[in-house]
Order: sequence, then structure tokens, then C-alpha cells
Amino acid sequence: MKKTIRDIDVRGKRVLVRVDFDVPRAGDGTVTDDTRIKGALSTIEYLRGEGARIILLSHLGRPKGKVVEELRFDQVACHLGHLLQQEVAKVDECLGPEVEKALASLKPGGILLLENVRFNPGEEANDPEFARSLSQLADIYVNNAFGTSHRAHASTAGVAAYLPAVAGFQLEKEITMLGQALEEPRRPFVAILGGAKVADKIGVIVNLLSKVDTLLIGGGMAYTFLKAKGYGVGKSLLEADKIDLARDTMDKAAAQGVELLLPEDVVVAPELNIAAETHILPATEIPPEEMGLDIGPETRKKYGEIIAEAGTVVWNGPLGVFELEPFAAGTRSVAEALANCPGTTIIGGGDSGAAIKKFGLEEAMTHVSTGGGASLQFLEGKELPGVAALLDA
Repeated sequence: MKKTIRDIDVRGKRVLVRVDFDVPRAGDGTVTDDTRIKGALSTIEYLRGEGARIILLSHLGRPKGKVVEELRFDQVACHLGHLLQQEVAKVDECLGPEVEKALASLKPGGILLLENVRFNPGEEANDPEFARSLSQLADIYVNNAFGTSHRAHASTAGVAAYLPAVAGFQLEKEITMLGQALEEPRRPFVAILGGAKVADKIGVIVNLLSKVDTLLIGGGMAYTFLKAKGYGVGKSLLEADKIDLARDTMDKAAAQGVELLLPEDVVVAPELNIAAETHILPATEIPPEEMGLDIGPETRKKYGEIIAEAGTVVWNGPLGVFELEPFAAGTRSVAEALANCPGTTIIGGGDSGAAIKKFGLEEAMTHVSTGGGASLQFLEGKELPGVAALLDA
């Protein structure tokens, strides 16, 4: 475990907090989904209560080291101020005279939001000089941005080399929930993996084979597994270069006593189109002119029964093209099964988190991760640079 803001004296100190305010916005910049901002509130409110001078730092979008006007934080600062019922000062730089002036007038409990850190090329390059300059703004560094902790950037890993570095409450919750699921799961332990590609999930599958009791496969990646078993998959998404890997993975699962299940039936259509005519067919009988785009009703039923009996479930990746209604039923059914599961249910962010939100089921889950790529890397058993850089408890 890592030290958190509870383990360090922050009273009156200048505290640089790496938050994840990379949030969806409308064309005018107004925030349309404030889930990540709300995830930072408990940390900010704790620091405010302790009389810390709070300096918030985040990225927004992919400006690639250049100033992009529509990726400024003005509207985010307004939104955060509304949530906190407190003025949030905002500057147009993350270093320099304007920042120094704002810091000089920052009072205990005050909040300053710096400009998009990715406007500076030193951020993604993890430039030591840029990281050192950021560190000089504060006395303490707090990482609360789990969603970017898999990146070894200046504001997630580099700055921790120059300041006492601890975790915020959101980051603490993420690594605790995911860590307990992997190391001390209530059984049966079920993992559900979907999404487009085997290549994106193979590291997770390999790591989970030594931990789970059952592995449920869906989404586009399922068709590479079906092809590996010798079935035709028509025009379905297929990674031809991963067929041997899929076959090897199924062999390893069998050898380790892990039940690895593939779809029994699928929803097919001649093309990925909301108006396309759909059919339900056995997963072993997809014709050459059709493509599989969702799991079918028999698979939904079987997967739902397994989830209902689970002690712990981890889900990463949709089971079909849930963004289009004709192919959303599989992902929705799994989300509803998880909502009704009495066990611990952990959603691995990214598209899975988006699906849970779309179906209005966030509150029914034990934990919905704020980091897609970070949670995926954590489930692979890899070290996250932004977490590794923090002080050990």
C-alpha cells in the first residue's frame, strides 16, 4: 500500500494535486459528464478542511505540447466551483509569473487550477526540468488521477521525485478495490472480458488465468477465439494473427482448471448499421455474408446465471456494439446481471464504464473505475508509474 493524504501533515502547506479533469464537454466547453471531477471532491474537501493551499493540475484532451484554445480549463474551473460552492481561481499557464502571483495570494483552503499541463511538451516527455519546475510550486505532491497513472509523465511520476508524494482518496480507492479483487477475491471469482481485440486484453487474460474461476468472453475478440476452435466467423471482426494465441490461451485455461466460456449464440447482421436486418444464430454457424455484433439470448442467460452466483466479478470491455441499439442487449443484460449480483462488482472503466453510465446502473456497482487504460494495466499485473512513484505506507 501507499501513503495517503491522511498519513502526512498538510496543514497550511501548498499541496500540488494531480487530478483527472479530462472530461467530456459540449462545443461551448461546458462539462457534460462530471464523474471524474466528482471523484476528486473528497480529496479537495479534506485538504480544504485541513487549511492546505490547494493547487490542481490536470490534462485535457491531446494538445500534443501546444496551446489549443478549446482545451483550456475555464469552464471546468467554473463547474468545480459550482460543485464546491467556492471560487476556484484559474490561471492560463501552469508555470511562470502569472502562476507565482496567483500562488502568493492563495489563502489556506483556497483552490487554484493550473492550465492544461499537456500544453507543455515537457509533460508527456516526462522532462525532469519541467517536473522539477512543477515541484517548486508546492510542499507536497498528491496523485489522485488513477486514469493517467499508467503514464510516466512529468505530472504523474516525474514530480514525485522532488516532493513528498502520496495518494489522494480516489487513487487509494482504485488500487484498494482492484487489488483486493485480484489478491483476496470472494469466490467464485468471475472475469468478463469484451471489447474489440484479443491483442488489447491478452495480458489481462494471462494474468487472470491464475486467479479466476470463470472467464466469460464476448465482444469482437470472441470471434478470434471461435475461429481458433475451427468455426467460420463470416465478416465478423477477426485478428488472423492472434488465432494461435487464442488457441494457446484456451489450452492454458483448461490446464489450470479455469472455465473459459465463449458465446453460444450471436446477433448477426450483413453490416454494422443501425437499420441492418438482424438475426440470431448459433455462434458456430455464422455464414460468410454476416457479421457477429452482439451475444445472443442464450449466451445472455448463461452469463447472467454465472454472474448471479459470483462472489467477485471484474468486467472490462463491452459484449457487443452497445452504442447502437440493435446490438446493445448483450452489454445491457450483463450490466443488469451485475447490478443484481450480491457479490463484489468492479467495472474496469473505459467503454464498460460508459455502458454502465448509459444504462443508469453506476450506483448499483461496488466500484466503477475512472481509468480504462490504467485499470487494464493494473489487471495485467503491471506496475503503474504514477502509483509506484508514491511513498510506501
